[in-house]
Parts: sequence; C-alpha cells; structure tokens
Amino acid sequence: MSDPELVRVERFADGVAVVTLDNPKVNALSQAVLARLADVAADLTADPPGAVVITGGERLFAAGADISEFGGPEEADRIGAGFHSALDAVAAIPRFVIAAVSGYALGGGCELALACDYRIAGEKAVFGQPEVLLGIIPGGGGTQRLPRTVGVSRAKEMMITGRQVKADEALRIGLADEVVPNDQLHERARALAADIARGAVVAQGLVKKAVDDGASLPLADALRLEKKLFTESFRSDDSRIGVASFLANGPGKAEFTGR
Repeated sequence: MSDPELVRVERFADGVAVVTLDNPKVNALSQAVLARLADVAADLTADPPGAVVITGGERLFAAGADISEFGGPEEADRIGAGFHSALDAVAAIPRFVIAAVSGYALGGGCELALACDYRIAGEKAVFGQPEVLLGIIPGGGGTQRLPRTVGVSRAKEMMITGRQVKADEALRIGLADEVVPNDQLHERARALAADIARGAVVAQGLVKKAVDDGASLPLADALRLEKKLFTESFRSDDSRIGVASFLANGPGKAEFTGR
C-alpha cells in the first residue's frame, strides 16, 4: 500500500479534485511518492472528477528525484520505471489536469508539470531540467515532453546547460501557460478547474485523447483517430444536451451532466 500522507487528494463539490504533494523537506519525488502518485492517478482515471489540480509546497512544487536513492544502472532502471509509471498515469487521466506551480519545479518536478495539460505558475516559480549537472539525463519524460512543449532547440539548450527558467521566461517560451501573483495561484487554478468541470467533461476527455494520442501518429492515422473519437462523442448524454440546448437557446447555454 502506498502512503496517503505523501500525496493528498481532496474532491470538492464543484467537481474539482486537488492533488497535493507533501514530502518534506523538499518535496522530492521518491519512489514512495511516485508509487502513491501512480495510485492517485489510477483512482482519478477509474472515477474521474470534473477537473484536476496538482500542486506542491509554496517554496517547492517538487525538487525532482530523491538523489539519495541513486546508485548504478540497476537503480536507475527502477527509478526511471517509477517515474514513467507515475507520470504516464497522470498524463492519462481523462480530464483536464492543471499544474499549479509555486516555487521550484526542477528535474522530475518539471517533468510532472509537463505531464499535466496546463501549467499555471506563480510569479516566483522556477522550472528546469538540471540533470546534466549530475552527469545524467532526464529520465521522467523530460527529453520527450519538453521539446513538444517549448520546441526542440530550446529544449536541448535547457537540458544541455541545465539552467533554470524563471516564470516570465517560462511564459514566453510556452513552458507556463499563465503567470499570476503567488498569493493568487491556488485561487486561479481552482477557479479555472471549476469552470472546466462545469463543461462537457466526456468531450473534453476525448479532445485530450485525440491530441495526445494523435501527436505521435502520422497525420492520416491521427485524422482517422479523430473521426473515431468524433463519432464516440455523440454517444454521450452531454452531446444530446448540448445539441438540443443550441437549437433551443443558442450557444453557451447548455447545462451538462458529465455523462
């Protein structure tokens, strides 16, 4: 059983689930934290809320892997497997997942933020993939998700120099999607999540699947995937509600059920 104290989950009446990393002192993503995060993501996939917010501490969103667990190649293989299992599970949650990043998101912490669909940063947030400074490379998806987010050249430069990126630059290069004052971070993330949770969450999940799965496919195959998911979206109650509401009242008036 994973330790529920390391990663807390709260579900609210507005449909938002808030996932909080809590591994003092630096919110390191130890194997125990990753196991718990994988369990949490599996629960949120099996019984999806309306939207998800993932956050950490005020000073440290997540400092990255627990370096005390490092050793040789065998340990690295286990650590890499733990990261991929947990972060792939986060990425697979069939709802919009927002990272609310306060403070440092370094190494695995940056990779966790990248596994989310949207990143809101506090004005003091700092991102980075500094693994090269230890003589190693990112092992939790950074070499793949970062280029898809900020572009190949920028991602190589960040990972090869190991430099840290402050919130204003993160916004400029697309690593952060919004930057807000630190004292407004959680309010903004919760408000956005609640607004999204009121929408057609089944269709939102299908949009996410089409974009994420289609990104690794040739265009023709991706378009076939879109066609399949487009058809699937019409099987939801929300599609019938949305179409009927549009015909009766115009756009933006539908009250969806999430089914």
